[in-house]
Parts: sequence; C-alpha cells; structure tokens
Amino acid sequence: MDSLSFLVVTLISGAIAGTIFGLINLAIVEPYLDRAIEIEIQNTIKATEKVNPQEHNNYRLWQKSGEVAAGTILGMAFGSLLGIVFAFGRKTLPGSNNLKKAIILSGIIWLVIFMIPAIKYPANPPTVGDPDTISYRQYLFILFILISGTSALGLSIIYKNININPSLKLIIVSIIYTIIIIGAFIVVPPSPNEITAPMDLVNGFRIASMFTMGIFWIILGFTFGLIWDKLRPHDPTQYKTV
Repeated sequence: MDSLSFLVVTLISGAIAGTIFGLINLAIVEPYLDRAIEIEIQNTIKATEKVNPQEHNNYRLWQKSGEVAAGTILGMAFGSLLGIVFAFGRKTLPGSNNLKKAIILSGIIWLVIFMIPAIKYPANPPTVGDPDTISYRQYLFILFILISGTSALGLSIIYKNININPSLKLIIVSIIYTIIIIGAFIVVPPSPNEITAPMDLVNGFRIASMFTMGIFWIILGFTFGLIWDKLRPHDPTQYKTV
C-alpha cells in the first residue's frame, strides 16, 4: 500500500464530497434552521426576555459562512474512515471493480453510522428540545452509533475470516447484526424530550438532513472509487523504479 497515494485518495475524495455537502446544506437545510431559530426567538420574546436581533443575525451569518469549510473538514474525516475500512476489506467487498466496491462500502457505512441511529433518534433542529438534556441526548446518540458501528466492524472481521459460501456468510452476519440492533432498540432509552415544535418543520428538517447526508455518501463513494482506480495505492508494483 502506497501511503502517499492512499492519503491523496481519502483526503481529496472527502474534501470534494464534504464541500458539495456544505453547499447543499446551505440551500436545503439552513432554511429549516432559520425557521426553528425564529420560533425560538418569538418564544423568548413572549417570555419577556430580551433579544438582540443584530447579535443573532451576526451569529447566523458567521455560522453560514463557515458551513462549507466545516463540510470540507467533515468530508475529509469521513473520507479517512472510508479509506481505512476500504483498505482493510477491499478484497472481500462485493463488486466487480473498485468503484463499485467503494460505492457499496460507502452505502454500508451510511446505513450503519447514520441511517440506523437516525431511526432510533431522528434528527431535530438545534432549538428543538430541552437545553438541559443536550448532553444526555448526545450520549444516547453516540452510544447507539458505537453499538451499530462496532457490531458491523466485528461482523465484518468474522465475514472475512470464515471460509464458507459468501452468500451464506452474508446471510449469517446480516441476521446477527439485525438481532444486535433490535436488542439495542429495546435496551437503549428513548430520547427524553417531547417535540413541541411544529411537526411540518421537524419532519422537513429530518427529510432534508437524510437527503443531504445520503447525497454526501454517494458522492464520497463515487469520487473515492474513481480516484482509487486512478492512483491504485493498493498496487505497490507501479511505484517501483527500475
């Protein structure tokens, strides 16, 4: 494995996907955040508390201006994760070429660390929920990601090392993962907060978040696979000099 080519593949593909993710979020997700924050401001005014509109506007402008940069950094982090897992399991991943393998793996990671946890703890706009329970809610969400992620990782190791029919292996690890996740759904406590915001706002935010995150992982898998095939970091023979 050529380390430099590997870093280029993971960081460049992650930066591309993350930048696009940040731009899409600005167009699709931010309007829901603006509406949620406006509702929070109105509630604060009704409670006879002082609100500084200029301070609020400056803060939101700062947030939005940094969203693309934050998306790029997030993309590089997830690109590194995809790269590590891909390098570890490339030979056992389904797919006839590296592009297909990368897209399939990207979809699996999206399912394991985003979609499954989001079913248990759906995304809410930042101002929805009791501020006093933020740390507890974050703990529950991270706990569920860890359960889902470590279970998938452990089962991938089992899948790689069991020498039986690949279709049978896939069925076995899928059943085991499903049992673990069902158990986690039952055992891990639900979110402690009731939703008091308008449900059209909450549902719209959830759908938009799910859409943009799905697009991110599709782009990440696609760009990662293309650049991997271009640089071929897994093929050390091409870097040998005569």
